[in-house]
Formats: sequence, C-alpha cells, structure tokens
Amino acid sequence: MAKTDILLKPSKLGDISVPNRVFMAPLTRNRAHDDGTPWEEAATYYAQRANAGLIITEATQMHPLGKGYIQTPGIHEPKHVEAWKEITRAVHAAGGRIFVQLWHVGRIRHSSIEPEGEAPVAPTAEAAEAQTFTKKGFEPTSKPRELTVGEIEALVADYAKAARNAMEAGFDGVEVHCANGYLLNQFLHSGSNKRDDEYGGSIENRCRFPLEAVDAVIAEIGAGRVGVRTSPLGEANDVPEDDPRALYTYFHGELAKRGLAYLHVMESFPGSDRSEEKRAVIEDVRKAWNGFYITNGGYDAERAAEALETGHADAVAFGRPYISNPDLAVRIAMNVEWAEPNQETFYGGGEKGYTDYSDATLKAA
Repeated sequence: MAKTDILLKPSKLGDISVPNRVFMAPLTRNRAHDDGTPWEEAATYYAQRANAGLIITEATQMHPLGKGYIQTPGIHEPKHVEAWKEITRAVHAAGGRIFVQLWHVGRIRHSSIEPEGEAPVAPTAEAAEAQTFTKKGFEPTSKPRELTVGEIEALVADYAKAARNAMEAGFDGVEVHCANGYLLNQFLHSGSNKRDDEYGGSIENRCRFPLEAVDAVIAEIGAGRVGVRTSPLGEANDVPEDDPRALYTYFHGELAKRGLAYLHVMESFPGSDRSEEKRAVIEDVRKAWNGFYITNGGYDAERAAEALETGHADAVAFGRPYISNPDLAVRIAMNVEWAEPNQETFYGGGEKGYTDYSDATLKAA
C-alpha cells in the first residue's frame, strides 16, 4: 500500500459523498465572456477534471460590482445560470461533483471593469495597495466608497439569491469566499476595516457581515451544501490583521456552530514563506474547527498524504497542479509524474493551456 493511498479513500462532507480526498481548488482563468457568462469550453475543462473528489469552481461573482477582473464569470443573472447548467451537466455526466465559489471582490477592482464608471465598494473608503487585471493589463485598484449598512443588508440577500441560482444551475453546493483580500475578507481584517459601526471595530463586529452572508446561504440551500474558504495569514491583496490568531479562532469557531459541509483554508499563498510562526498560527486556528477540513497551499502528493495521516486535514485542494494535470487523482493512484503548467496561459486566451493538457492514461499507454 502506497503512502499516498490515503488520498484515494472516499469520504463524506455535509450532504455530499466524495470518492477521494484530492480536490480541485478554485482557479481564476479569465476566459468568461465580458457579460459574465462562462465560456462554452468551460464544460470540457471542468469535465476533464471530474476525477477530483470535489471541484470548486473559479471565483464567480454574485453581484455586478463583485467583478474585479476582466473575463470572470458571474451567477447573478439568468443567462449565467443557463450557461452554468451546461457545465454542471458535463461534470455530473463524467461522474464528478462541483461547488461554485461565490465571490465579491470589494475594493480589488478598477472602475474601468464592467459596470464601467462604478467605483469599487469596501468596508472603508481606502484603496488597496494591489493591482487588478483590466483590458490594459494589470493596473492599480481604484479608490472605493464605503458601503452603507443598507447596502450590506442588500448584499446579504444577494448572497442568498446567488446560492439559489447555484442550485438552479445544478451545482452540488456553494463555497462562500471569505479569503484572499476580497470583500468578506476585507470586513474581517483590521487593516482594511476601519468602520466604527456594528460592522467594524471588535472581532465580533468585523465577523458580522461574513457570518450574515453565510447564514443567508445556509437558510437558502441548507448547511450541508455550504463550505467557506478563509486565508488566516492575509497574504494577498493588502488586508493586514493585527491578531490573526484571535480573529480566526473566533471566526472558525462561529462557523463550526453552523454544521457546514466544510472549511477550506488557504494556508499559504504561492511564493510565500512557511515560517514556524505562520505555521503555528494555522495550527492554532485549526483547533477552533471541528468539521471536515480542506487544506490548500503548495502541497505535493506526499505532503498531502501526511496532512491526512496526522489528522490535520480531511482533504487537500490542489490548484496549479490541476491546471496541467486534469486527471490529478488518477496520476496519484498510478504514481505518474505530474506535468508542469505553462504560466503564460494561466489567464486569458483560448483552449491552449486550458483544455489541451493530456491525461495520465494516454501517457502511460
């Protein structure tokens, strides 16, 4: 029995049974149509990767102002729902399971992005020291305006609507994106949330909007079909946090009370260091969660197996490896070498670097 066989064991998360613990992490590929409709080839792309225990889609905006990068998909209009139906059908026909990641970028947006001329929205009217991908290439984000309490309440309802749309589109569930410096993460962190009302200040107040969004989604589709993604170390998009240990002990603990399908934690960002101090923070905030735990962040098969063997995680989400290895779970089972991705085709373009990577069964033949 190979050490990595533990990754191939079936399990259950919430209402969903999965055949293995090799999950596909969300991957922005910038190939959607300008109106937010997913590209037709996305059905092939995701179906090729249906060997994953669970596919979590690329980040998908749940509101028009949630769009911060060109050619990213939405799920807030009927035409989006109809296009996603073709994708979920293809994945299910190939034997897979697929959750959609609900996304609002908040202040990580340029005002030239559709809807053009609209300023980004954020907890506080302070621009992020970050860039976003526009038709001109990477540009600094625009200065946002502060969301009103009424707008926050409306967005909570929009999260529920997006979850309802996801079910209509045939998804098996949804992941609420609370990570990587986007809107819900901006509310969580002290460096990006300077509000002095019920949505700012204390840890409890900063967690209020994210928890309200999660609760609205649960009320719409049931906790067993809802996951949440977090990034406690705050390494992306300028969201510093004074005390991540205290914040995420509270936030993960509150999420644990809700009976979610899973918690998905981005434990390190590509290119970041894995210092002892950072690992200690992750280990500490991990203890606040008592359900199905997905880890993500630079894992290979051996380290992934170790994470499961030690009880640190129940599954591992792989990002870039799934770009160039559409049959990653099969490769792990067959002990086939992983192909390296072409980084020049990560964002934008056509089928090259998207649906043209070969699978291990062909390579082994």
